Amino acid sequence: MNPSAAFRYPRVLSIAGSDSGGGAGIQADLKTIAALGCYGMTAITALTAQNTLGVRSIHAVPHAILTDQIDAVVEDIGVDAVKIGMLHSADTVGTVAGALRRHGLRQVVLDPVMIATSGAVLIDEQAIDVLVRELFPLAVVVTPNLDEAALLAGRPLHSEADMEAAARHLLERGARAVLLKGGHLAGDIVSDLLLGSDGVAHWMRAPRIASPNTHGTGCTLSSAIASHLALGAELAQAVERAREYVRGALAAGANVRTGAGSGPLNHGHAPRAMQLLPLR
Repeated sequence: MNPSAAFRYPRVLSIAGSDSGGGAGIQADLKTIAALGCYGMTAITALTAQNTLGVRSIHAVPHAILTDQIDAVVEDIGVDAVKIGMLHSADTVGTVAGALRRHGLRQVVLDPVMIATSGAVLIDEQAIDVLVRELFPLAVVVTPNLDEAALLAGRPLHSEADMEAAARHLLERGARAVLLKGGHLAGDIVSDLLLGSDGVAHWMRAPRIASPNTHGTGCTLSSAIASHLALGAELAQAVERAREYVRGALAAGANVRTGAGSGPLNHGHAPRAMQLLPLR
């Protein structure tokens, strides 16, 4: 221990699945967290065998090991913000929720990963109900994409009006704030909606970036939001800055070929030096 130390790093814990192809999950989260000048840590929920073409298999991590990962990180290093991604089963959801409550972790970004870019379903039905009941109230924001929000709302979403209705429905189900991503809607403009507990709809619109490489976009966005929260930003500001980072990563990776399917973003397009926060 250095008694003269006066600084620490902004600390972000990703609780998510591992992507063997490196484009999404834990791997995308660590790349994002590092690129934004934060210190990344992980608690792996599941191992996946996947590449740019799809998911071949999923192996859940034993719950005792998942608990130990979270406890080990929090008890020694500390955590400023948490990003939660793939939670494959109801028991896994319960394990994570219990750890969040036990350690009093409050800056939590929940990305309800249910459907992979390839279309593979990554969560069972029972886990969805437990996720809503146990984790929605613990997260400062929930970040579903259009397909995930449709699954949670129980109806298809075809317009911005549908998006706003679904976001309000998720608030009624216990979410404190919802960032509903509209990238799957048709059109040249991408519309995202941030809806907080005050009920005010904040629409964020930008021209669509044409790219075949979109694998891990949601993982990247949620871990970028968590990183900016760890750096001290308020939620709306963290969301705006995270969107800027993702758009830069999409544009920088658009003309790169990685694999034969949906490739990754360019996470390292504009890396920041590790940031220093006052030690407290």
